[in-house]
Amino acid sequence: MGPTILLSAGEPSGDLHGAALARALRARWPQARLYGLGGPLMAAAGVELLADFHDLAVMGFAEVALRIPFFLRLLRRVRRELRARGTALVVPIDYPGFNMRLAKAARAEAVPVLYYIAPQVWAWHRGRIRQLARLADRLAVILPFEEPIFREAGSNVRFVGHPLLDAFPPPSPDPVLEERGIADGPVLAIFPGSRRQEVAKHLGLFAETAERVRAAMPDVRPVIARSPAVPAAMYAGAPFAQTMDGRALLARARAALVKSGTTTLEAALAGTPMVIAYRTSALTFALARRLVRVEHIGLVNLVAGVRLVPEFVQHEARPGALAEAVRPFLAPGPARDAVVNGLARVREALRAPVGPAGEAGTTAERVAALAGELLGRERADA
Repeated sequence: MGPTILLSAGEPSGDLHGAALARALRARWPQARLYGLGGPLMAAAGVELLADFHDLAVMGFAEVALRIPFFLRLLRRVRRELRARGTALVVPIDYPGFNMRLAKAARAEAVPVLYYIAPQVWAWHRGRIRQLARLADRLAVILPFEEPIFREAGSNVRFVGHPLLDAFPPPSPDPVLEERGIADGPVLAIFPGSRRQEVAKHLGLFAETAERVRAAMPDVRPVIARSPAVPAAMYAGAPFAQTMDGRALLARARAALVKSGTTTLEAALAGTPMVIAYRTSALTFALARRLVRVEHIGLVNLVAGVRLVPEFVQHEARPGALAEAVRPFLAPGPARDAVVNGLARVREALRAPVGPAGEAGTTAERVAALAGELLGRERADA
């Protein structure tokens, strides 16, 4: 009989990476019993869901505060399941507000914790770096600069490479782009976010920006990437073509307007120059200014170690400024070439190193190997 493993993801990206991990775990232990928190992809991969990420995907300090009673009830339920099911391993996937509490609960029950995709506590709450080291038996990080940060704090940490490298096959033709002839012109990709709150904050901003770009460059074809986690009605008033295939869109785009987050790395993998923007509530922004301690908000810039692509935050994120920043990327020239070359370096930095710290296989398979070590079913690397 296989082990019982709890996986916990609270947002669409976590659902994607959790599903890949679930498949890798089942490949090792076909009889493994997988349950936890996630979304439709994890459910399709055989994870029994106690809660869906649509109930969990809340952004911002102020917004989370309003949902505290719900999260406390959910945590109590998960702790009961943890005991009742004889859980052998807990795998939190990012989502720190809930998952760090889950890791603490698992440690109290003497259940090993493999934290996959470390919370970005190095950006907004550096005091939690050591807390995470105490809570997690192993830490699997997906950004190269994270490994030394967490190791210095005492974590048993490994850089396993970024899972997007495995999830980015060559794009298939997108009917939305092909039927409208959009693929033949310079495409401006618009990525307002994967959550309702993000789309509400960024879609109008990006649409107005694209209108200004078209006023100066009439041949540009803006296309909006729709998130399957967001109701279609939220995009109803948008003036441009829409597609659900964000990767195909990035592959065909000359440039992109991107909400800060994982999509900046997807654009890097596609070699698509971008402009990054981020807006949130006034209260959340005021709190973030006091807590965040990094030079860049874009993951692509953090991995590059320099301001490779422009960033605009809160009141700086205005249509005129964004349009001026993205226009040079929509035409051939040295500005675009410099960014494309920088994005190629970012892609290489996201690969796990060859050797003991980077075995062959996918990122999910490397994480499953770490799970095997914690479960005592395979020899650990000394």
